[in-house]
Amino acid sequence: MQVRRATEQDMPGIDKCLSQVLEVHAAGRPDIFRSGTRKYTDDELRGIIADDDRPIFVAVAEDAVPGQILGYGFCVVEDHTHSNNLQPIKTLYIDDICVDAAARRQGVATAVYQHIIAWARERGFHNVTLNVWECNPGARAFYESMGMGVMKTCMEQVLD
Repeated sequence: MQVRRATEQDMPGIDKCLSQVLEVHAAGRPDIFRSGTRKYTDDELRGIIADDDRPIFVAVAEDAVPGQILGYGFCVVEDHTHSNNLQPIKTLYIDDICVDAAARRQGVATAVYQHIIAWARERGFHNVTLNVWECNPGARAFYESMGMGVMKTCMEQVLD
């Protein structure tokens, strides 16, 4: 398995995974997420792939055909070096990690996560952050097993 920056050729596999992760969230929070959709259109995805401040990393098998991925990690560079109230640091925010349903429990998420950590460390980032939905306890357990801890808690009161 190899983890590398995504290219437009990876879009079919990324789209497939985007749909899978959306369904996990739609099942857990149908009041927020719409089943049968994706987070990004193909045009939006092309723009993200080309944006160095929003790197996407994909895991691919050594013998993968174009467009076939095992999983991905979407990231966003958050630069606080000119902030008025925050320390002058750069944070790499993991917007999303997904492993294709057919490739789960094979170390793909771990490989993607470790690649992201190494990439951020090589570039001098202060930290790596992410949000995890409470309706996805498996994801929370995975991130905790990778060494992540709670930084802040987002709370809500649903208004009927």
